Amino acid sequence: MSVQPIVESLESITKLHESLLSLSIEKTECLKAGDTEKLQALLLKERKHVQAINQMEEKRQQIVQIWSESNNVPTDKATVTGMLERMEDPQDKLDLESHFLKLTNVLVELKQQEKLNQELTKQSLQFIEISIDMMDPSLKNMNYGNTSQAKSQQTNKRSLFDSKA
Repeated sequence: MSVQPIVESLESITKLHESLLSLSIEKTECLKAGDTEKLQALLLKERKHVQAINQMEEKRQQIVQIWSESNNVPTDKATVTGMLERMEDPQDKLDLESHFLKLTNVLVELKQQEKLNQELTKQSLQFIEISIDMMDPSLKNMNYGNTSQAKSQQTNKRSLFDSKA
């Protein structure tokens, strides 16, 4: 079996990840601008992309399984590295390796972008938390001292002596 179907599946997975990366960049802009409606729409699109990626990944695994069976390669050795070691055609090796590296680079970029989005989301939540705290101040912040302690000390002073004058 030729390695071409595997290369084609890697290519389509790479395209889906590139599209996901562009959505992630848009998501960053929405987080910076505070546009929650557009962010929700992007999250829905992102979810659909992830589902499509999962489907393509399942197809790729099936194709790799067929390739490994037809080339007498154990399934645990059916990795890209293992495939490159067993392939004889230099053009097939080059195609597989280049598509694999392209996918790897896109995944690294996507991971960095999502890390940035995570930090922006965390900062937004901290800002919201601070804003809520400022709108609902506690009694400790409004008074100079703790009035409940002062009242309990005054009642204790009165109860020390029980005498009539």
